[in-house]
Amino acid sequence: MPATSSPLSVGGPLRAWHSLVSKTEFTDFQDLRRVFGSADRVEGLTVFDVGGNKFRLITSIHYNRRKVYIRAVLTHAEYDRGNWKNRR
Repeated sequence: MPATSSPLSVGGPLRAWHSLVSKTEFTDFQDLRRVFGSADRVEGLTVFDVGGNKFRLITSIHYNRRKVYIRAVLTHAEYDRGNWKNRR
């Protein structure tokens, strides 16, 4: 990770994301986008911008079971390299 993006700098934004996701019931992706407008669907996964667009949170969401699985937390640069797509 670049020196300006230490693993500790994502802690607060991840806690805020987790708090919001934990107390909100989403029925589908469109419902989720009402709360997280910058969320994107990429190859069957949901990607969130976290920490002022410094990090990408890659998740698998099962709306019918109300489960969110975190697949990866990456810097913007790591996400752009695309290697995470090969870790299925």
